[in-house]
Amino acid sequence: MPGGRGLYEVSREKMRTRHLAYRTEQAYLGWIRRYVNYHHRRHPRELGPAEVEGFLTHLAVHGHVSASTQNQALQALLFLYRQVLDIDLPWLDNVTRARRPSRLPVVLTVAEVRSVLAQLDGIEWLCAGLLYGSGLRLMEALRLRIKDLVVERGEVIVRDAKGGKDRVTVLPTSILNPLRVHLAKLHLRFKQQRRTGEPGVSLPNALAHKFPNYSTQWGWQYVFPADSLCKDVYTGQAIRHHIHEKSIQRAVQSAVRKAGITQAATCHTFRHCFATHLLEAGSDIRTVQELLGHSDVRTTMIYTHVLGKGAMGVKSPLDRQL
Repeated sequence: MPGGRGLYEVSREKMRTRHLAYRTEQAYLGWIRRYVNYHHRRHPRELGPAEVEGFLTHLAVHGHVSASTQNQALQALLFLYRQVLDIDLPWLDNVTRARRPSRLPVVLTVAEVRSVLAQLDGIEWLCAGLLYGSGLRLMEALRLRIKDLVVERGEVIVRDAKGGKDRVTVLPTSILNPLRVHLAKLHLRFKQQRRTGEPGVSLPNALAHKFPNYSTQWGWQYVFPADSLCKDVYTGQAIRHHIHEKSIQRAVQSAVRKAGITQAATCHTFRHCFATHLLEAGSDIRTVQELLGHSDVRTTMIYTHVLGKGAMGVKSPLDRQL
């Protein structure tokens, strides 16, 4: 490797040069380690398409990984060869692909969503309200900055979402007053932090270098900031990050149990409910597609499965006899 540096160090540097998300970086490095260990710690330059195919096939056949997990491993290895080692692998036709199961999303009724939300309060209720009312993924909600809430237009701007895309979705009117109260409390705390000279919030890597003062500006503060400081994974300096996703996940799981919901509902279920309930109310599927940020309308069409009453909207022949 350049300058005698190790494979993982160079790989991490290449990932950060291309501004990959930290979670993507950790996942890719993990797959590269597993790939090297699978081939008895031989250097990847000594391996080729056959070894890549063998590793990915092993994951599907013996590891029983999901299709999405296998694809993540493939993307990690393609990054390793193309970006780190400057070796272009031909199309891998001989890989045994993990089966992608055809599962329908869990969708709650409007009454069930209301009963779950009734079990939440405070920040957990406000966050869940954005998941359901705006169709956000959990991490999209937690990464929201103050500037991303356009209250005057009733919009939420989702930055750098899945696939690196930005989108605009609806800000529910019903949470505006609680949201204003929450932001007012945050602003008081923000001014106190500035007076005491506390560190600012975490920023995307490129902005942190180019505009470091953004971290102490009001618009860049998180809507759901953590109470305590943590260490920045890139610089090692103390920063304020958003709250951990597990705190919301645990709160929602508890609320689902208290509401007596038997389906396996999670934070992501609110996003499924957002799409389905909009379609049930007569919204155009293309509009719902844009609000969700789907590249292909076929992804959005999976929510049409519940638009009829019962399976496919048909009446059971048994009911015709009674």
